[in-house]
Amino acid sequence: MNSDFKPKIVAFVCNWCTYAGADLTGTSRIKYSSDVKIIRFPCTGRIDFMLLLKTLSSGADGIIVSGCHPNDCHYTSGNFHARRRWITFRTILDFMGIDISRITFTWVSAAEGAKWADVVNATAEKIKELGPYVNYQEAINETWEDEKWES
Repeated sequence: MNSDFKPKIVAFVCNWCTYAGADLTGTSRIKYSSDVKIIRFPCTGRIDFMLLLKTLSSGADGIIVSGCHPNDCHYTSGNFHARRRWITFRTILDFMGIDISRITFTWVSAAEGAKWADVVNATAEKIKELGPYVNYQEAINETWEDEKWES
């Protein structure tokens, strides 16, 4: 493992809970890894999981998807929608040969700044152990080769 490896991690977070929790982490001066870049969404239910594939194909080494706890969604059921889609999506990723351990799906409320720091640090440490993600294109090509249509 290269000790100079600095992982590229993208976090897709809910505006109302996780983003506010990340803000609390900063205002509380809780230290956490700077390897994560945050992209704020109105709700995790609005995240198109094809965006996660695009993120991996663009060179991300890891992804965090985080939103409100179940039954605390600002939009009533967006987090339930996201959870159902995630369960299906991870099956598809596994089928395609894409490493699902590089994606973290979690709930962090606006009052859980310390939990956000723990999630970010644990994810960054896991991705550092796994190393750079260079197998995305191989996984896509293998899936395509296996699924070629016969005339």
